Amino acid sequence: MNRNDRAITGFAMAGHGLVHTYELAVPILLTVWLVEFSVTSATLGTVVAVGYGLFGVGALPAGILVDRFGSRVLIVACTLGMGVSFLLLALLPGVAGIAVALAVWGVAASVYHPAGLTLISKGVEERGAAFAYHGMAGNAGIVAGPFLTALLLLAVEWRVAVAILAVPALVAGLVGSRVEFDEVAAVTTTDGGGASEMEGGDSPATDGGDAPATDVGSLREFVTASRGVFTLGFLTVFGLVMFNGLYYRGMLTFLPGLLSDFLAPLVGSAGAGSDGIGPVSEGPVAGEFDLSRYLYTGLLAVGIGGQYVGGRLTDAIDPERGVAVMLAALTAIALLFVPASGTLPALLAVSVALGFALFAMQPLTQATIAKYSPPEHRGLSFGYTYLAIFGIGALGASVTGAALTYGSTNTLFLLLAVFSALGLALAVSLVVRDRRAGSEDR
Repeated sequence: MNRNDRAITGFAMAGHGLVHTYELAVPILLTVWLVEFSVTSATLGTVVAVGYGLFGVGALPAGILVDRFGSRVLIVACTLGMGVSFLLLALLPGVAGIAVALAVWGVAASVYHPAGLTLISKGVEERGAAFAYHGMAGNAGIVAGPFLTALLLLAVEWRVAVAILAVPALVAGLVGSRVEFDEVAAVTTTDGGGASEMEGGDSPATDGGDAPATDVGSLREFVTASRGVFTLGFLTVFGLVMFNGLYYRGMLTFLPGLLSDFLAPLVGSAGAGSDGIGPVSEGPVAGEFDLSRYLYTGLLAVGIGGQYVGGRLTDAIDPERGVAVMLAALTAIALLFVPASGTLPALLAVSVALGFALFAMQPLTQATIAKYSPPEHRGLSFGYTYLAIFGIGALGASVTGAALTYGSTNTLFLLLAVFSALGLALAVSLVVRDRRAGSEDR
């Protein structure tokens, strides 16, 4: 990597790590909120879905803003906003206060993915390596969020813990505003005024400066740009990442409590349901040790390796093929999770497999989005797809909360398997389409 590549990659890694630190701190806090506020999993699942939903819904306008103003200012605003949201979480009372604070977090965090991924795709020449490191940073945040939160809850009350967690984002926002790089260094201007990305495809003109060349300044331009984005291929990608988002959010939101229930009969820990696999346990309060929190952190840590492997695979195979393989694995994992909970080695094995496959998906889907979207509206394209992943996908938290409250754990995992299987069908259709296009070219 050259100097500009390293600067952009480091800047994006910091933002990505912080977004997922706060995102995955919430499921650990959820185990405390269930005790403190005496509400059902369905209620808190819906409250959490508000923040997670805005995290996704805001990605679409954020994508438009990225194409208009560039990535740097939006990423800085994102990190500062996340810090403020966790200060609000520490201060605002009751479940309503949690909903407001998480909503602020969702709006602030929604900016990151369109901004960060557009920055890498337009500013970094060694894009595959950058996506890999970027993904690893996200997983480092995914591990740090629950791990640091669990450690803090051993020492302090949860409101103090979230106030402490706010500090890194506030510091990163201030430091990030001073980093220097060229946002469009990987786009080269041709003599005729057009431009092509160094790593693929033709794109409309850019002046080679610090801001993107294209923007969407009116409703008419938005509609026109959206029509250009939504080809059949991109529509298929939109659908498959939506189902992956439902799986991701549905799986991770209540997983700490589910692991507590699964571990109880295996290691003799307290706090499980009466049969060990019933409705999600309320879990320990602040100051109590819970092994499930650290198993949860451990399976997410495995995802760092998954992110790296997935990022490298984007340079080695067609990304839609990799997506299909990972969705097939996630479907099998969902079907095997409850049966595997009968023994500790099997539970550990299926947890490791989940962590690896769930996060190996991410660089593969990012590369697939880039492949099926026009470079001149890359920010808008990522905005639409992250609307699907985190906006529509946020319904996974409500659905799993309802499944745990009114149904069973078996029902929950079967539903997750259906989500990934539907995504797999769409991924396979992309593979078939790509193969036919290759045959016609020959």
